[in-house]
Formats: sequence, C-alpha cells, structure tokens
Amino acid sequence: MEPGFTVVECGGVGFKCLTSLSTQRALPPIGEQVLLYTHLNVREDALDLFGFATTGELNCFKMLTGVSGVGPKVGLAILSELAPEQVAAAVATGDSKVLTRASGVGPKLAQRIALELKDKVKGLQAGTSDFAPAGVVSAAANAGAAVNALTVLGYSPTDAAAVVGSFDSALPVEELIRLSLKAMGSGMK
Repeated sequence: MEPGFTVVECGGVGFKCLTSLSTQRALPPIGEQVLLYTHLNVREDALDLFGFATTGELNCFKMLTGVSGVGPKVGLAILSELAPEQVAAAVATGDSKVLTRASGVGPKLAQRIALELKDKVKGLQAGTSDFAPAGVVSAAANAGAAVNALTVLGYSPTDAAAVVGSFDSALPVEELIRLSLKAMGSGMK
C-alpha cells in the first residue's frame, strides 16, 4: 500500500487499485482480507482499476467522472477530501467552494460540477459549510446517510436523493430510510 494506490492480490495475481485517501484509511493491515468495490477505466493507452471502500464512494466517483472536465484523478482528489454525502450536500446547495478543497479543482470546475450534478442530487436540503449551524450540518448528514443506505440497497443515487429530498432532512436517518423505502415501494420517484 502506497499513497494513491493499493495492490490487492486476488487468485495469486496482484491488481493495482488507485484509491482515495478515505479508502486507504479504511483498509485493514497488509496481509488481511479486503473488499474493494472497483471501477475499470478503459482508455486508448491504459486500463486503470479504481478501488473504493463503499458502494457510495464508487457511485459518487462515477457520478463525478461523468461531468465534463472531471477525470478519474480529479474524482479521486475530491473523494480524498470529501465524503460522498458531503459532495451530494455541496452540489445540492450549490456550494461549489467546498469542492475547491480538492487538489486540481478550481472555482470554474467546481461550479461546473455543482451545475451538472444538481439535478442528480436535487432534493437534498442542507449545507456542509463549516460555518453552517449544527442543525443544518446534522440534517445534511442524515439525508446523506439515508441516500447512501438506499444506494447500498441497490437504488440509484439519483432516485434515492430525489425521494429522500422529499422528506424533512432533520428526521433521524432510520426514519428517512423507512419513509423512502415506503415511498419507493408505492411507486413514488
């Protein structure tokens, strides 16, 4: 394991997985078993494997790299600085300044990310600014955790964010998940 990547042995073959710092912090000691959710990026001159500790982080990476001008390195840089829930909250509130904390993300790119992803995470109502009142940050964390949980259950991040956003994000995470599952089960999207 080195900064920026991890080598994972699978069936006697070592695979170089490019990872975010968040994923690296979540890895067990060398020699232990690990589960990484991967994405293979195919380019004309390379095959790059990206590994993530959670499906939420993987889905956020895919969403970020879908924005024009955001490549895999920038996607990893953002996820090294921010949790997927923080990215979703920043995009939902249009707080592009939060995204500029990542290496390689300037104000213009951050604004493009916020603009292009706004529809995908619309409905999340909260800010993640360090100066936001504690209740607002807590509400963002609740909504983000609910969206992440629904994503793990197999719902798309877009659908999960839309449904969770239709409820009061100050509700407890479990209640947001319960209400969202009930709404999704009844056909609301």
